[in-house]
Amino acid sequence: MAHRTVAIITGAFVALLVLAPLATVWGWAQSGRAIGAADWAALRFTVLQSLLSALLSCLFAVPLARALARRRFWGRDWVMTALGAPFILPVLIAVMGVLAVFGQNGLVNRALGMFGVEPVSIYGIAGVLLVHVFFNLPLVTRMIVQGWSRVPAEHLRLAGQLGLRGWAMFRVVEWPMLMRVLPPAFGIIFVICLSSFAVALTLGGGPKATTIELAIYQAFRYDFDLAKAANLALIQAALAGAAAVITVMISGRETVSNTRDRRVFWPVDHWRIAFGDGLWITAAIVFLGLPVVMVVAQGITGVPTLGMAVWGAAGRSIVIAAVSTALCLALALPLTTRWGEVIGTAGLAISPLVLGAGLFLIIRNFANPFDWALGVTCVLNAVLSLPFVLRILRPPAETIRVNYTRLAQSLGLGPIAWLRWVFIPRLRQPLGFAAGVTAALSMGDLGVIVLFGTSEQATLPLKIYQLMGAYRMDQAAAGAVVLLILSLGIFALCDYWGRRNVKDY
Repeated sequence: MAHRTVAIITGAFVALLVLAPLATVWGWAQSGRAIGAADWAALRFTVLQSLLSALLSCLFAVPLARALARRRFWGRDWVMTALGAPFILPVLIAVMGVLAVFGQNGLVNRALGMFGVEPVSIYGIAGVLLVHVFFNLPLVTRMIVQGWSRVPAEHLRLAGQLGLRGWAMFRVVEWPMLMRVLPPAFGIIFVICLSSFAVALTLGGGPKATTIELAIYQAFRYDFDLAKAANLALIQAALAGAAAVITVMISGRETVSNTRDRRVFWPVDHWRIAFGDGLWITAAIVFLGLPVVMVVAQGITGVPTLGMAVWGAAGRSIVIAAVSTALCLALALPLTTRWGEVIGTAGLAISPLVLGAGLFLIIRNFANPFDWALGVTCVLNAVLSLPFVLRILRPPAETIRVNYTRLAQSLGLGPIAWLRWVFIPRLRQPLGFAAGVTAALSMGDLGVIVLFGTSEQATLPLKIYQLMGAYRMDQAAAGAVVLLILSLGIFALCDYWGRRNVKDY
């Protein structure tokens, strides 16, 4: 009974954190003037870049996933693990890496210059799409690889016995699986790109490449037109919410399988097929790894020369990550049920800037919102990480409750004893992984603090962005190396805590 009461209170609190800012934005939007032509252009660009980002991510993920599913090679496990790294990689690291490779003085343009070819501009829609594919290609690839693992081996062997080749093999075996996996993957990437802010902020390239989120930020920070910002935020929330609902409906059609990752049987394994698979895997490794290597190479020597302002920002980021992680886990543990995950996932449909705008409007009624920057950042980071944490924790948590609830009741264990002796010890491994994901996402967040933060309250991502804006790229690269080390380090530390001395119950 106590468990249910705590869960209800927690669910109501999370719902309030999402709905109260949204309702405040709605109220301000009613008093605002109609949005202009530039705002409608931002809306069109937002939808366009989201559609293209999702389309390109899915298009390139299919051959890459097929290659990884049917090949076994030395280091494959490392490659599969590395496909999850971009999810926790700070956005600014990816942006700086892409600039180092494709920017004005990047590797690609220097190579083109050797042949007398004009340099290619990375700013605008091309840069936005490139970074979005960098982040989302690994996610879609892993989803399709899992889809391959769900195809019964008997179907593949039967296709081989029937002599299916090329297009016939694709149409009979691959296409049905892709139609189950790709639509929800496309929807998820579309929703993620709708709320992408830092990429458009750094690579947008002017009015023609402005997203709704960037327009909200400009209305707040430069024009201080709160009614206009609220109007735009309401449109953004409606668009993202509708896309999220459609995505959930599509995702519900996916079948569940307990089949583990295995090698896909291929009827005719010609050397040309193996060569093509090798090319795709190699290209993916270079595309995903080279930008990170370039950032480290450019910034590692400058780390000792960083000033106290950067190290102070790094300290604030660590504190924010720790507080956000603790708060997120405190909210997640009572919500590790089916209806709890539904409530916790509500924040995924709402943009961080929309929630931040709503809280800004609420706080300004009784205090200076900029004085609350770090606290608001911690709360929003926790709420925005909650959907991912619940997806990690709910399956093992439900298994623990099914297996041990009756035994705990027969022993008369209270809520505190249940958590200490039963629930937490058996949930420790996924709990450590979830803590690492939350801490890494909070370390690299730029979407909330950029709305509230000042120079005195800057986190490390905001400080790097300010250095980039001042064209101090050497210091920005050095700060990016520190951010990369801290993000990956805090993830590894939390994950190690979860796996260390875990008993096989």
